[in-house]
Amino acid sequence: MTAVPPLLLASSSPQRRAILEQLGLPFDVVEPDYVEHDPPDADAERLVRRHAQGKARSVLGAAAGRPVVGVDTTVVLAGRVYAKAADAEEAAEMLRGLSGKTHAVVSGVCLATPEWEVVEAAATRVTFRELAESEVAAYVASGEWEGRAGAYAIQWRGAALVERVEGDYLNVVGLPVSLLVRLLAERFPGAYGYGATPPAG
Repeated sequence: MTAVPPLLLASSSPQRRAILEQLGLPFDVVEPDYVEHDPPDADAERLVRRHAQGKARSVLGAAAGRPVVGVDTTVVLAGRVYAKAADAEEAAEMLRGLSGKTHAVVSGVCLATPEWEVVEAAATRVTFRELAESEVAAYVASGEWEGRAGAYAIQWRGAALVERVEGDYLNVVGLPVSLLVRLLAERFPGAYGYGATPPAG
């Protein structure tokens, strides 16, 4: 079997690296040279698509022909984007806003080569329990909110904040696996282990 080139992940996220390792996909990592701007009133799907595309394009020159994956994730509730909290006070305010409600975790994925790119988005619905003020304070004090869209990390202590998840759980962690696998199956059938293997010869 011919070896496939490793994917190039345009990300500084350890969660995204861990998910690709979990899938057994070959990949290398390059930190993207891209600055995110997240207006709270932005359209969440357009926002994550644009950021994913910007991250992928920023490393395409270093790809040496390998497929590049750019990903961006945000949280949206009632039309408001909950991006990364700037400080503990903002993190607490976000958690209070999400308490007892169902929000969407929206991710954009850009799969690109020098010849083409495809950009799509996926969403997962997450319902929080009603949080006591002491729970909000304890979670913020843990520091786990830092660098997390919506000010929580579902794969760690943040799991205790959540009542229900509808959709791709790993999307909430940071990478919509079902979407990425579909794109790999469509664009590289069989090459990375997904989709029909093309006939020999």
